[in-house]
Amino acid sequence: MTNYVYSFIEGDIKIKALLGGKGANLAEMMKIGLPVPSGFTITTEACNQYFHDGNTVNSEIKAQIEKAVIQLENQTEKQFGGDPCLLVSVRSGSVFSMPGMMDTILNLGLNDENIMSLAKSTNSKRFALDCYRRFIQMYSNVVLDLPMYQFESILEEVKEKNNIDNDQELTEDHLIELIKEYKNVVQQGTGKEFEQSPKKQLYAAIEAVFKSWNNERAKIYRQINNIPSSVGTAINIQMMVFGNMGDASGTGVVFTRNPSTGEDRLFGEFLMNAQGEDVVAGIRTPNPIDELASVNQSVYDELCKASRLLEDHYRDMQDIEFTIENGKFYLLQTRNGKRSASAATKIAVDFVNKGIISKEDVLKNFDLAQVDQLLHPEFHPEKLASAKELTVGLPASPGAATGQICFDTQAAEEACEKGEKVILVRIETSPEDIKGMLSSNGVLTARGGMTSHAAVVARGMGKCCVSGCIDLQIDEEKRLLKIGEHELCEGDYLSIDGTTGKVYLGQVETSSANLSDEFATIMAWADEVSDVHVLANADTPQDAKKAIAFGAKGIGLCRTEHMFFAGDRITDMREMILSQNEEGRKIALNKLYPYQKEDFKLIFKTLKQQPVNIRLLDPPLHEFIPKEKGEIMKLAKDLNVTYDRIEKITEQLTEVNPMMGMRGCRLGLIYPEIYEMQARAIIDAALEVTREEGFVPSPEIMIPLVGNEIELSKLRSMVEVIKLALDVDDELGEVKIGTMIEVPRACLVADKIAEHADYFSFGTNDLTQMTLGYSRDDSGTFIAKYKMQKILDEDPFQKIDQAGVGELMKIAITKAKTKKTALKIGVCGEQAGDSESLTFFNSLGIDYVSCSPYRIPKARLAAAQAAISYAVVEEDQTEHN
Repeated sequence: MTNYVYSFIEGDIKIKALLGGKGANLAEMMKIGLPVPSGFTITTEACNQYFHDGNTVNSEIKAQIEKAVIQLENQTEKQFGGDPCLLVSVRSGSVFSMPGMMDTILNLGLNDENIMSLAKSTNSKRFALDCYRRFIQMYSNVVLDLPMYQFESILEEVKEKNNIDNDQELTEDHLIELIKEYKNVVQQGTGKEFEQSPKKQLYAAIEAVFKSWNNERAKIYRQINNIPSSVGTAINIQMMVFGNMGDASGTGVVFTRNPSTGEDRLFGEFLMNAQGEDVVAGIRTPNPIDELASVNQSVYDELCKASRLLEDHYRDMQDIEFTIENGKFYLLQTRNGKRSASAATKIAVDFVNKGIISKEDVLKNFDLAQVDQLLHPEFHPEKLASAKELTVGLPASPGAATGQICFDTQAAEEACEKGEKVILVRIETSPEDIKGMLSSNGVLTARGGMTSHAAVVARGMGKCCVSGCIDLQIDEEKRLLKIGEHELCEGDYLSIDGTTGKVYLGQVETSSANLSDEFATIMAWADEVSDVHVLANADTPQDAKKAIAFGAKGIGLCRTEHMFFAGDRITDMREMILSQNEEGRKIALNKLYPYQKEDFKLIFKTLKQQPVNIRLLDPPLHEFIPKEKGEIMKLAKDLNVTYDRIEKITEQLTEVNPMMGMRGCRLGLIYPEIYEMQARAIIDAALEVTREEGFVPSPEIMIPLVGNEIELSKLRSMVEVIKLALDVDDELGEVKIGTMIEVPRACLVADKIAEHADYFSFGTNDLTQMTLGYSRDDSGTFIAKYKMQKILDEDPFQKIDQAGVGELMKIAITKAKTKKTALKIGVCGEQAGDSESLTFFNSLGIDYVSCSPYRIPKARLAAAQAAISYAVVEEDQTEHN
């Protein structure tokens, strides 16, 4: 018989896949002697069985749940639905942390009869009534799918009518009125009375939490974070402990270190006389955790001790939820805390220095998505000095952002689709706002603390966030924001600083972030273990400088076509294209030659003696011809040709499928004077740098789109003739000539192509495109839907398609090395930032990968993760053999 239910005392972290993260950690905390309220976990297998059985909890699972409820009653000496009254929380708990994405219900088990039992056992009728009104509201929203605003509006009416500012001032009579009104909402919304059977409440809540695994926000979160939908969620049923029982009770959330900076001190917030949802939902702005010492020193000391114990036990920063019930301390949850990228680097280095974890632990567990956050901009200091500061909130998620004000998800999505930068401004965010947050550059909220929904989700996304900004007056109906004397409309600009919490009027210019010493340390560790060099795709001296700053070991792809668009160059390029004969083309190319040579010289000077792989012209010529009538008329005037001639040439160059037309090596063979000019510019630039700078650069000439060995043979001979004419061997040594493997046929005849190549570079973007028949520019329209339908697991342009494209790469490498065992092999494509792809490349014996400058840090870490993963695989295979 399958075990679908585990008591907390039965589980542990080893069966996390069954218990989910929350359930496993509750069991683990109980095992090490920490004060955890009793309870049990319904497994992820039960969730999947629920969906398999047509959204039904079958009799076998029900029997195990009922047995667990009896066991919980014995442990707590209370009765579920009886006297003394046992109330429970029903919480989701995925294997992977998904904060706020699924549903929770507190105080379950209350009804019209046992509410007096709760009042008697706690000596507070007001407390019992408050629990009941909270339960009706949560249950009705989560289980009955009634809108939360219906209950909130009733609450606000009662408070306004009685001149009440906060919920704690509600009297017994107020609460009785609220409960009556809430029940009326249920009657009107469902046609039924509010459920009175605790047992039926429990099963309805369990089904609702299982269903929430497939709500829209959970699906979006899984998609963003690459969490498989097949794992399902566990459910934790736990004895309620009450932080809203009076001034000696409270609730809080604490991180064992600062999640924004990594500082080694407790960071968090608490509220007295409140339940946990009041803190994380941002309904009340809480107090800093340090102030708990002045409220209850012994509880604060227990919290400090438990925090240190948990961090040592899990060997990671922890995110802890706790409750104080009449002065007694309870732990409700611990998990590895989400943190900013800068905090992650500091914490990791601190842990290694203290001997808590190894360098390899840091590298293999570092979240690659966080690397992007480190490269996010900051406000330019000079521009910031003159900016108008409006107010200050809580610095909830670091970074700087400027954008148009949007007051809801729909407005944010629409603005983002138009290419606008967005600041999402909300009273407080909720899980329903996830798509709006995803569409925004930054998030600004009037309510909520450093551990509110907005703060936690923004940090996980790498979004800038300022929360708890109490000076904001937001009128969502009129689409207005007032901050002091300033009144702003939707579409006006704001700038927010998630590191300081400051809010500025209008747009403030940003500058690149500075990488920390800790990050440089982690990068050095990554390079120590990596088997693959990381090079850059860089087309300008500026890109080259940025790439070197990010740790590139050279340039693996310099795309020369990008050099022809600046200034007068595009006119000279167009003159070459419109020329009627070779002589005319050469005249135009001679004008382009100095530009090309100077660009190459600057790049060589930046790279010193590191390799610079320069790809000769690749795109079809029609891409350089203007399409708008006004631009064509201007070009005709500049070149003294007729409008009709330009149209005629454009028509001649137009192709049905230009990605498979006259581009790459085909262009070089039909118009060899183009490649001759480029090859001469590369070699002359290298010679001049050698003579002027006193070092020898390392140029490599790459011929693109080869699919036939004769193509490469002819073009290699052309370059060799130029090398011979310039007599470069004594000064430059060998100038390597290779090709980009991006045509499937090239993989199948790689042994023949290798005879004419000094190196191969796989162009995985085009190779993926031509192998799968997916346009890399247009396939976004269906790839997302393919993933939803489980036709594809991943976007093949982000993660290499091992079964198809990868198999072609294997064939190519195997064949090529039968002719040249030492052939250098690289990969140029954005898959270089994906550790799974790099693990695969490692298995193929790839020498280097090349990617855009801003992906280099991620690629260096991914290369380290791949090396560690590959070493483990090899070790396992050795042991097996």
